[in-house]
Amino acid sequence: MTISDSSGPMLTGKQIVLGVTGSIAAYKSVSLLRTLLREGAIVHVVMTQSATKFVTPLTFEVLSGHPVSTDLFEAHDEMKHLSLPEQADVVVVAPATANCLAKSALGLGDDLLSTMLLTAQCPLIMAPAMDGGMWTHPSVTEHVATLRARGTIVVSPEIGPLASGRIGQGRLAEEATILEAIQAALAPRRDWQGHRILVSAGPTVRLARTPRAGFGRPDAGTDRSSALHFKPVFRQDGLCDC
Repeated sequence: MTISDSSGPMLTGKQIVLGVTGSIAAYKSVSLLRTLLREGAIVHVVMTQSATKFVTPLTFEVLSGHPVSTDLFEAHDEMKHLSLPEQADVVVVAPATANCLAKSALGLGDDLLSTMLLTAQCPLIMAPAMDGGMWTHPSVTEHVATLRARGTIVVSPEIGPLASGRIGQGRLAEEATILEAIQAALAPRRDWQGHRILVSAGPTVRLARTPRAGFGRPDAGTDRSSALHFKPVFRQDGLCDC
């Protein structure tokens, strides 16, 4: 899968932090990483301890060309929970477990990845993956709603065979779908692209200033010019024809 067009890679020079959590779908993050690199992105990978049980950090280090961060305390000297999101154009967590969603929604930071998400000011994309009926559990749906209300882009999982052998919604979204979300987060907003817009400042209004002259009989010895007076006429809309 590629999102390149004739003008070249779409993510050239973009700094992306790829978060990987403890899901069987973690192996798909390797393919996602390769695609991001092919599109010209600079990718730094952050893994939870559970994620390292599915894919070794060495795999991501070799492919990305950068050290993989896994431990908050080992990374403390470099303050990676601050420096990585500060440099990032977008943070992508794929796969994101139900535990990761909950911690992010509740503002919990007990490892490097969850702490980093609390400090990130750039767009955040989370692509959940989970088994059974977890995706439709009330707690998960509430956490997802909270994240989306804060502006997090949550790429819904797909329906299909799960690791348990069940059929349901919980499969990590297709790589193409995740890439489209990344591209949309990085692209400038063009809500009105392709539309022709007529801007009007309203009708032109010219106030009438027609004088209403009245002539009275001047008293003896009075200058005739003082007999000319103007009487304002008020219209029904409250304006004055003066």
